[in-house]
Amino acid sequence: MADFDRYGRLTAELDPPFAVVDLAAFRRNADDLVRRAAGVPIRVASKSVRNRALLAEALRRPGFHGVMSYALPEALWLARNGVDDILMGYPTVHRAALRELAGDAEAAARITLMIDDIEHLAYIKQVTGGGERIRVCLDVDASLRIFGQHLGVRRSPLRTPDQVLALARQVVADDAFELVGVMFYEAQIAGLPDTSPAVRWVKRRSAAELSDRRGLVVDAVKQVAPLRLVNSGGTGSIEVSSSDPAVTEVTAGSGLYGPTLFDKYDVFQPEHAVAYALGVVRRPTPRIATLFGGGYVASGPAKKSRLPAPAWPLGLKLLGTEGAGEVQTPVEGEHARGLKIGDRVWMRYAKAGEMLERFDRLYAIDGNDLSELVSYRGEGKNFG
Repeated sequence: MADFDRYGRLTAELDPPFAVVDLAAFRRNADDLVRRAAGVPIRVASKSVRNRALLAEALRRPGFHGVMSYALPEALWLARNGVDDILMGYPTVHRAALRELAGDAEAAARITLMIDDIEHLAYIKQVTGGGERIRVCLDVDASLRIFGQHLGVRRSPLRTPDQVLALARQVVADDAFELVGVMFYEAQIAGLPDTSPAVRWVKRRSAAELSDRRGLVVDAVKQVAPLRLVNSGGTGSIEVSSSDPAVTEVTAGSGLYGPTLFDKYDVFQPEHAVAYALGVVRRPTPRIATLFGGGYVASGPAKKSRLPAPAWPLGLKLLGTEGAGEVQTPVEGEHARGLKIGDRVWMRYAKAGEMLERFDRLYAIDGNDLSELVSYRGEGKNFG
């Protein structure tokens, strides 16, 4: 349980809404990610952090190396601010950023684009008209297909070793590009809480299927290119990914913050390193306190799991009829009786870094010290 009493004392002069990060908990979460990776390097997912100071904090720690970026303008910005190994997590069609990349030898040496279709190569060449040689990585579908169902996210059209090898050959044959890696993101393992025996079975079955197929894909691509990286996983699947000898690195980011997404995993549970405070502005009934703002709903399917959760005082919950609102968020429970106008309620976000699209800064708590860490938004950056 986070030390909300200490947070409250250190931030007593701040007006909510504001967000805090407990640096000690952040570091312990980082250490636990390294433990779970068992010697396999961890690439930090920038979309789950969205704060350059905290990205640097993670990268300074043994066991972490490189960033997975979610947008090419972001990758260029990070490269020009000292990050030297950036893997794009997604394809890009950002024309201005592609032209920048092709015209900047240093950036091109630091950034690897993600592709999964020959059309990506044609598009990049059409937009850039030449320039620096572009490094690329192939995104391979890591979903589970069973009983006629597709379990996982809809990402790459590449799945079989033959499909991946065919595209690899086309990349290698084009002097404008250099093939450096392949990636597999098993969202149905990494992003799925252990809420039932059926879910646990799906995860085990998916891990076994992917381990077999991933090895075959990697062996096929190595016929035409010496791979520098085989990336896999997310915070929720580090053990699965790192145990595969074909994998050279894993990706994690959300586990540094410890959002509610990970509250129901069997094998790990990160500390609550990030939270935000809302002020009580109304008392419509003795058992209900209404907070100002706070409707920070996470991306994904529109359901309860994407809502923020009251964390302190204990025993509070959102109203099912209102949820978390843009200008007011009612919470109810026995502990609401003790809340007064002007008091605070601490909330936890459902996911991780996208919460910082709402805040210019995180107030960093380090023991009894308080400092400010500027977010992407605070630096005037919005990448998607």
